[in-house]
Amino acid sequence: MRKALVLWPAAVLLAAGGAYGAWLAWAAPQERADALPSALVQRADVLDTVAATGTLQPRDYVDVGTQVSGQLRTLHVEVGERVAKGALLAEIDPTVYRAKVEASEAQLRNLQAQLAQRQAQLTLAEQRAERQARLAREQATTAEAVQSAQAELQSSRAQIQALQAQIQQTRSTLRGDQAALGYTRIHAPMAGTVVVQHAKQGQTLNANQSAPVVLRIADLSVMTVQTQVSEADVSRLSIGMPVYFTTLGSQGKRWHGTLRQINPTPEVQNNVVLYNALFDVPNPDGALMTQMTSQVFFVVAEAKDAVVVPVTALEGARVRVLGADGRVETRAVELGVRNRVAAEVRAGLEPGERVLLNNERLRSDSERRRTAGSASATPVPPFLRGPRL
Repeated sequence: MRKALVLWPAAVLLAAGGAYGAWLAWAAPQERADALPSALVQRADVLDTVAATGTLQPRDYVDVGTQVSGQLRTLHVEVGERVAKGALLAEIDPTVYRAKVEASEAQLRNLQAQLAQRQAQLTLAEQRAERQARLAREQATTAEAVQSAQAELQSSRAQIQALQAQIQQTRSTLRGDQAALGYTRIHAPMAGTVVVQHAKQGQTLNANQSAPVVLRIADLSVMTVQTQVSEADVSRLSIGMPVYFTTLGSQGKRWHGTLRQINPTPEVQNNVVLYNALFDVPNPDGALMTQMTSQVFFVVAEAKDAVVVPVTALEGARVRVLGADGRVETRAVELGVRNRVAAEVRAGLEPGERVLLNNERLRSDSERRRTAGSASATPVPPFLRGPRL
């Protein structure tokens, strides 16, 4: 009887071990496979991009200044107002410049009157010289009288030439005075929108030392995005490559353009070398505004509707494929365009298959489990555990 009591627990343990073995062979592999992190192979677009931060500026703009000094008497426009080419923008007090024009005009009239007088004297001198020459041929005058008439004729001609030179100089001065008077009325050199006003009405502007800027006009129909690209990434850019960007508050809307220019001279900020890359984008609805910050993506390579897997599923050019029966298969694949998140698979996988993620971590976890299992007792499955006391 005592021997039977001893053998009974052993039989129970043996039966429990057989049941646990069956559970490990049937249930455990499937449960472990289901627990592995994995991702579904599917079709999507893959972009290899260079990211940068940019600032928006109007492509075409002009700073409108004054070429003359004086008080800004009138401003005819306001910031945000659209103006046509040639429209009157502002007026400088013209009093001084109008006075100069009037003085030059008076001087010109005076010289023209003197010229008319000298021309009359020239006519008289020509008549005298002709008469003396005729008398000399008839030997009816003296040589001294003939010489005096010739000298008077030459003097009249010289005086007329001097007056003509003075008149030319005065006309040149008058044109300059008239131009300066015209500069007191500032006109728009291009059509666009007034985006900045630098001077206020009533302010005195001094154009002798520098050209004061009154306001800026910009054509906002086309904007330029100026981006700063690090020296590590600028070699991946090329003129004509596609580029897109988003702005703060755009709710994911993308604007697209083409890289137009890469400035060869960099800017150094905090020992970081940055190159300016420029591209243009249409702005017909005016949604893009000056100085907006943009997140820019230069498209280095692109794959449309490609078979895609996460890069965390890659081991070089291999992936671990999880079958429907829970078995794991290592498979070689041909890769295409990739970025930091996803990679294009050109051959070796089909949409709908499932691949394992984080393979390096999984191998480390498996190694730790084997080490822990050799140093501890065989775990008891849940359905063989007794109630807690």
